[in-house]
Amino acid sequence: MTVQEIMDDLQSHGSESIKKILLKHGVKEPFFGVKIEYLKPIQKKIKMDYQLAKDLYATGNADAMYLAGLIADDEKMTKADLQNWIERAVSNNISEYTVPWVATGSNYGFELALEWIESPQEYIAAAGWSTLSNIVSLKPDSELDISALKALLSRVEKNIHSAPNRVRNTMNGFLIAVGTYVAPLTDDAIATAKNIGTVTIDTNGTACKVPYVVDYIKKASDKGSIGKKKKMVKC
Repeated sequence: MTVQEIMDDLQSHGSESIKKILLKHGVKEPFFGVKIEYLKPIQKKIKMDYQLAKDLYATGNADAMYLAGLIADDEKMTKADLQNWIERAVSNNISEYTVPWVATGSNYGFELALEWIESPQEYIAAAGWSTLSNIVSLKPDSELDISALKALLSRVEKNIHSAPNRVRNTMNGFLIAVGTYVAPLTDDAIATAKNIGTVTIDTNGTACKVPYVVDYIKKASDKGSIGKKKKMVKC
């Protein structure tokens, strides 16, 4: 499929009602308002295509950018590719899902995540924390820098309440991810969360809830899923 064929397909499945919902969740124009279920058949047909993914992302259309992440050949993505993607990821679904997914599957995920969390740009810093969450949920503990992750827990404890809104949200998600997927740090994540207390996030009038880290990790523990990694992060 060509970029134009895909864009025509996406436009034909656009919905004004879906657009209104996505706008409240931080997706920014331009986009058609396509449900993810309509992206899946395209993903299945294409599977992976490094250049097509980059070309779709370059359209700046949030629906096409999301699809680009689904079909990206993560291991072929260069550091420059990923930096270009994050700089253009102004929609929440792209900065907190699409780019972190692809970065996690690349050869530069942890390196870039540590750079991104230093950014004064809220959406880039949020992407960094989301990338870290994806990495710990997917990579075996033997491939993780446990001491670095423990230091990041301390950083979250110190800074979460003063961080920008979306950064607070992804920091909270990082605590959950570490506590759930990195068994050696489960107790540390719980202790950090207790010291932090309640985390308040502006959800822009949506029904989204901010999960309390301790309760979330306890549920995972009750299910016997602490330390069990994901097979994939893209969805």
